[in-house]
Amino acid sequence: MDDSTVALDSPLARDRLAALTDLVANQGVGLASPEAGEMLKINLHAHTIYSYSGYGYSPSRLAWLALRQGWYALGTVDFDVLDGVEETLTACDICGIRGAAGLETRTWMPDRLDDVFNSPGEPGVMYYVAMGFAGRQPHSTVAATLESLRERAQARNREMVRLVNAYLDPVVVDYTRDVVPLTPCGNATERHILVAYDAAARRHFPAREDLLGFWAERLGLERAAVGAFLGEDPFPHDAIRSKLMKQGGPGYMLPGPGSFPALDEIVDATQACGALPCYAFLDGTNRGEQDMASQLEYLIERGIVALVVIPERNWNVSDAGHAQELVQRLHQALDVAQAMDFPVFIGTEMNKPGQRQIDDLSVPALRAYARQFQQGADMLYAHTALARTGGLGYHSEWARAELPSRAQRARFYGEIGRHMRPADGSIARAASVMQSAGPRAALRALCQ
Repeated sequence: MDDSTVALDSPLARDRLAALTDLVANQGVGLASPEAGEMLKINLHAHTIYSYSGYGYSPSRLAWLALRQGWYALGTVDFDVLDGVEETLTACDICGIRGAAGLETRTWMPDRLDDVFNSPGEPGVMYYVAMGFAGRQPHSTVAATLESLRERAQARNREMVRLVNAYLDPVVVDYTRDVVPLTPCGNATERHILVAYDAAARRHFPAREDLLGFWAERLGLERAAVGAFLGEDPFPHDAIRSKLMKQGGPGYMLPGPGSFPALDEIVDATQACGALPCYAFLDGTNRGEQDMASQLEYLIERGIVALVVIPERNWNVSDAGHAQELVQRLHQALDVAQAMDFPVFIGTEMNKPGQRQIDDLSVPALRAYARQFQQGADMLYAHTALARTGGLGYHSEWARAELPSRAQRARFYGEIGRHMRPADGSIARAASVMQSAGPRAALRALCQ
């Protein structure tokens, strides 16, 4: 790590942002532009330290990475909280990066209790993303709903630790003492819990052979298998997570109506904040995703306005036959979204060590959809920037009056976002013309 960037990992956001400001002033090169023919670098789904980052990245460090590598757009999401929104937006402003931010959570679908969507093995449960917040502070009418996401998640975590402690005894952790300090805002996730258990086991069994024996017995694995993934430092191992926390494991809790907010409730809360309700596409194999045209029609009726896609898990698969199936299903979903004027936001999660930091849009599975991905980034950026500048985002009174249909709004914000640049005055100019002369005049003003 470059010594000059160490302060980007400081405990306080204000210190990180101050360090970023100094770095850009002293070393910044401005917004990098891709070479002719080069695929754009877009990540609109990067998790940060406000929930869990596999690289330990704060929003400020992500923005610096994006600046140095010439990313076209950066969007951050964190599980169940808006804590990172303001740092992300400010950091992107400092770096001159197209920026956006939001949260990811799970919702309950009382009218679809028999369907499995994007949460494998959990019918009636849907992973949900809200993007394009103009700030961290939620609208007063829905603050309690959004705060409940954090509270429910932490309550589930505490119950999971209680269950896993009973199974792993004598290796136990104290949630407040061992888990919460691993995250800067107390918003711990399963991966923080895994790190805490790995550390606790090492403390209790300092001899490696004893440590391997413990995990082999509790996980039902061979010592050699445990030794293959258990390195020298505490780590959020997928093998341990699968055996302890997923279905069939001692820490797994079957979700029910009280586990997550109903979809309608969280969509209403998102819209009240002026943000964009999004569906997180998994891979098209579960029943709820096999007919994406019907699924998108259903979601549109419920207020969903965009699709979130993690391309990496839909093409970079070791089994060639399975990879071919996943790519085909991904293409079907993207084609349906394009036909229905349904924006697509792509990104790599970066919530596990070693995950790709940016998608390679030049691979055969993605190359033909690069323009669609850029349109999604443009739409999300334009919505975010205009919501922050003049209250002119996708859900604004202006948008509802001037662009009454969902498709009209998607096309307008996607088009105007393509012509807007951070820090060149185009955002304020667009906002002024939009209010005085309407959407077509705003587009003409930026295209001149």
